[in-house]
Amino acid sequence: MAYKSHSRAVSDLKAHLVLTTKYRRKVITAPMLIRLSEIFEELCRKWGCEIVEFDGESDHVHLLFSFYPQMQLSKFVNNLKTVSSIYIRKEFVTEVQQFYSKPVFWHSAYFIASCGGVTVEELKRYVQEQDSPVDTEDPVGN
Repeated sequence: MAYKSHSRAVSDLKAHLVLTTKYRRKVITAPMLIRLSEIFEELCRKWGCEIVEFDGESDHVHLLFSFYPQMQLSKFVNNLKTVSSIYIRKEFVTEVQQFYSKPVFWHSAYFIASCGGVTVEELKRYVQEQDSPVDTEDPVGN
């Protein structure tokens, strides 16, 4: 497990993001997927986060990335969507115009979930097993 050290925190935060195309149209081609990977890689670098894994299908993409605690995920996701949409619509004009007459690419909604190296049950068990101090004034020892 590689922890990231930041100005006021040490963390290991990861998120799984799913972006779908507008109306779930099957517009994403193999060259577009490669280009999206490059765009996301560059944007992640600028935001100070890192891609762990990226892939997708013709109507959606999955991005697993690590991020730092102070990062505003909603702003980051909106930046990913806006910038990638602009580049894809500009660089793949013919392909995109087959599906959209307006300047759109991504659906306005997205899915994001936090994820990590252990399950919630494992974390709960770890917290419950802590060696809590015993109150010496409590006769029962609770």
